[in-house]
Amino acid sequence: MTDLKTDLPDSKSEELPSTDYETLDARVDRRAFIARMGALGAAGVALAQLPPVPARAAGYSGSSLPKVAVRPEVFADPTEATIAEATTLIARKQLKPSELTEAYLERIRLYDTDYWQAYYTVLADESRAIAAKLDRAYKPVGLLHGVSVPVKDNFYTKNVLTSAQSLIFADFVPDVDASAVARIKAAGGIVLGKLQMGPLAGGRPRNPATGEVTTRNAWSPDDPGPSPSGSSGGSGCCTAARLATCSLGTQTGGSITGPGQSNGLTALKPTHGLCSVFGVIPLTITRDHIGPLARDAMDAAIVTSVIAGPAPEDLRTLNLPRLPNLIGAATPVVWKGRVAPRWRLKVGVPAGFADGTSATALARTAMLDVLADIGYEIVPVTLPDEYVLLNGGAFNVSSTERGEMDYQYLREDVRLFGDRLTGWVSALFIDGPTANKGLRCRQRAYDLAYSELWTQCDVIFSTTGFDALGFPLCTLPIGFAPNAAGIELPISTTLGGPSFGEEKILSVIAAFQAATNYHLRRPPNPTIGLARAGDPRVPRIRMNARSVDAEIEATALA
Repeated sequence: MTDLKTDLPDSKSEELPSTDYETLDARVDRRAFIARMGALGAAGVALAQLPPVPARAAGYSGSSLPKVAVRPEVFADPTEATIAEATTLIARKQLKPSELTEAYLERIRLYDTDYWQAYYTVLADESRAIAAKLDRAYKPVGLLHGVSVPVKDNFYTKNVLTSAQSLIFADFVPDVDASAVARIKAAGGIVLGKLQMGPLAGGRPRNPATGEVTTRNAWSPDDPGPSPSGSSGGSGCCTAARLATCSLGTQTGGSITGPGQSNGLTALKPTHGLCSVFGVIPLTITRDHIGPLARDAMDAAIVTSVIAGPAPEDLRTLNLPRLPNLIGAATPVVWKGRVAPRWRLKVGVPAGFADGTSATALARTAMLDVLADIGYEIVPVTLPDEYVLLNGGAFNVSSTERGEMDYQYLREDVRLFGDRLTGWVSALFIDGPTANKGLRCRQRAYDLAYSELWTQCDVIFSTTGFDALGFPLCTLPIGFAPNAAGIELPISTTLGGPSFGEEKILSVIAAFQAATNYHLRRPPNPTIGLARAGDPRVPRIRMNARSVDAEIEATALA
């Protein structure tokens, strides 16, 4: 398979969405947003007091179910389908939700329990029942009709174990769904199960009692060495390994973008507050995010369109501007057989980003050449010295929030925190003046970002401080290279933008993916019967009582 596409459709045969509107970040009152984020981080401020962020009206009609050309590979194997391809086939009655669901359950049965270990709980019979109902639907229920979207195990799922892969919540079964889970279901999505994660959303997925690793990198099913990266590693592995169409993860400090990069995905961390985190076991008020780990920009846009927007149960989402047309933004523009920019944007590149002759540097250089050929202006960007300093570890005081949230568990039994104990205990030793200083530094960083960073570019290949500041980020694969053991792994990077800059980010990534094929490559399947190195025999999967089949249930619980 070649890396560059040569069969791009001519725009005369394409119905392209309207582009005669400004992106949301250009219409937002930035001073109001900075004031809001300052209020959010201030000690003792009630969330109900968050000021509104006004925006001028947009000129689009909203999101609708996209119809795309379906690749031949999908007809041979439906698990190859993106969300857009799957919903297109389902709408045409060429694929049933039950057929797609069974295809994923079969891959889980064959490959997950003893190899990838992405799932913690598989909701097999529940998913089958929902898929059967969707088969009988007269028309699509929503943007995710029949699509499997499992979630990280820190999302509340009604009447289903939600452990955060920790000893604290080992037996916690919530009686409500998280906001995002409820919206996935309402949009016709199928929550196929709960995914493995780092204990209490920290580090690589592992046994909370022993620290032994569980989930593997999707591209290394036969070798546990390569990491799936941060705490959403189960989500990243699941999507890349075609164990579901897409998945949800959480991020406080790189836990969506890290697995997105490691597993070669288009993983979007939206602007802070754009998506409700109600019903997600929390770490911090000011830095917790949720987002999709998807296969391409369109899929990331579809899922975000479902889970984003005001939620009365989460005051952080209120008084924000109307959600923009992300699906339109993620639709590539093709003009006279060539990919073209949806908006003429300046793509920022920090110093040293593509220097050297390593595989990563060469992939980055090639990516920038593709973007320049498409028509984007590639501009060198200088990060203000003070901005870099303000986002350093010395001023990162968000750990005080998790110390406060979980203080009762620390008092109850410190052993419940396992190998995460040090981080929680150290948070208790950050004094009030230091915490307040950190919050003031964050506010200053906001000011500098808008006065000295976003004046240079529209989007940037940099993540410095973006978690703490709530700016949106999205990963994209840009190449592949073997590691020291000869295992070919993705080379990825991350594109960031200003608050509410998701449209710009997705449009650039969609254009790059329309011109290249890196996002279409899939990991190899595990070698069935190959002995695993180690075998911690952790309770890595808790199948529901009506499991995929008796054989896998017996294997998982042995």
